[in-house]
Amino acid sequence: MHLDPIMPYLVGAILVILVLGLILRSIRQPYVIGYLIAGIALGPHGIALVQDEALLSRLGAIGVVLLLFFIGMETAPKKLIDNWKVAVIGTLLQIAISVGCVWPLGSYLNWPIERIVLIGFVISLSSTAVVLKLLQDWHEFDTRVGQNVLVILLAQDLAIVPMLIVLSMFGGEPGESNIWIQLVGACAIAFIVAYIAIKETIRLPLNKILGNDHEMHVFAALCICLGLSLLTGLAELSTALGAFVAGMVIGAAKETQWVHQSLESFRVIFVALFFVSIGMLVDIAFITSHWFQVTALVLLVIVTNTFINGAILHALGDNWRNSLYAGTLLSQIGEFSFVLAAVGIQAKIISDYGYQMTVAVISISLLVSPPWIMLVKNLLHRKSYKDTR
Repeated sequence: MHLDPIMPYLVGAILVILVLGLILRSIRQPYVIGYLIAGIALGPHGIALVQDEALLSRLGAIGVVLLLFFIGMETAPKKLIDNWKVAVIGTLLQIAISVGCVWPLGSYLNWPIERIVLIGFVISLSSTAVVLKLLQDWHEFDTRVGQNVLVILLAQDLAIVPMLIVLSMFGGEPGESNIWIQLVGACAIAFIVAYIAIKETIRLPLNKILGNDHEMHVFAALCICLGLSLLTGLAELSTALGAFVAGMVIGAAKETQWVHQSLESFRVIFVALFFVSIGMLVDIAFITSHWFQVTALVLLVIVTNTFINGAILHALGDNWRNSLYAGTLLSQIGEFSFVLAAVGIQAKIISDYGYQMTVAVISISLLVSPPWIMLVKNLLHRKSYKDTR
C-alpha cells in the first residue's frame, strides 16, 4: 500500500497538539490555550501545515454542537427557568452598556451609528465554547457562578438573532420574512425546556425500539443531537442551542450514562478542532504590524467586560467575589462575534482594515482569557482564604 499524502500532516498536527497539551498541563494551564496556539502554529499564518481551513472550521463547529449537547445533559431546566432574571435582565443590560461604552469612542472618530452598534454587539458576546469548556474541566457547573454564567451565555446565543435583524436593517435588507420563522423556533425551544422542567423525567421510546443495543443507542443520541441542531439552524437560530436542548432531553430521559461513555472521545477531538480552527484565524503579520492597537483593544475589552458583567451580576444580588469571577469568565469576545463581523463587512458597515482588526482582537481575547480567568480566580481564592482566617 502506498503512503497516503495526508498522513505526515495528520501525524505532525496531532504531535504538535500533544506536545503543547503536555507543556500546558505541566504549568497547570487549560488545554484550550494549547489548542489555540496549535492553530496559530499549524495554520496559514504559521508553518502552513494545515491548508484546508474551511474543512477544519466545519469540523470545529461540530465540536461546539457536541460540547453544548454534553452541557445540556448536565443541566436541570428548572434551574434555568428559576434564573431567568439573570438571563434576561443581565444580558440586556450587558449589551446596552457595551454599546454605550463604544458610543463615545465612535463619536470621537466620527463613526456612523451602525458601526457603533455593530462594535457594541461584537464585544458584548462571550465565548460559549471557551467558558463552558473551562467550567466543565473545573467541575463548576453546579455552583452559583456556573449557573449564572450558563444562563447568560444561552441568552447571548438567542440574542444573536435580534442583533442580526438590527444589522440587516442598517444594511437596507430588513429580512422580515425570516422573523416569524425565528420566533416560531424560539417558542418551540422555550416549550421543550418548559415541558422538561415541569415533567422533570420523560420517557423516550429508545429502549423499547432498540433494547440493549448500545451501538444503535449511540446513533440514536447523535440523531437527536444533530437533528435538533439542524432544526434550530433551519429556523436561523444557533445550532449549538438546539444541541443544548437535545442534551436536556436525553438527560431528562435518564439515558445520560451511556451517551457520556460512548461520545466523550468524539467531543474531545471535535472541540479541540474548534479551538485549532479559531487559532488559525490569527494573522501574525497583521498583529505584528498593528501590535499596539491590538494589544490596547484586547486589554480594554477584557478589563471592561470583566467589570461590566461583574457589576451587573452584583446589582442582581450576587456578592462581589462571585460577581467578579463570573465577569472574568465572560470577559472574552465570543466566536459568534466572527459572524457579526462578517455581516458588518458584507454590509460595508466596517472596512477591510476594521474587519481584520476585529478578527485579531476576537482571536487574541480568546487566547488570553483562560490565563486571565485563572489569575483572577486565584487572586479571589487567596483573598477569600485570608478573610476566613
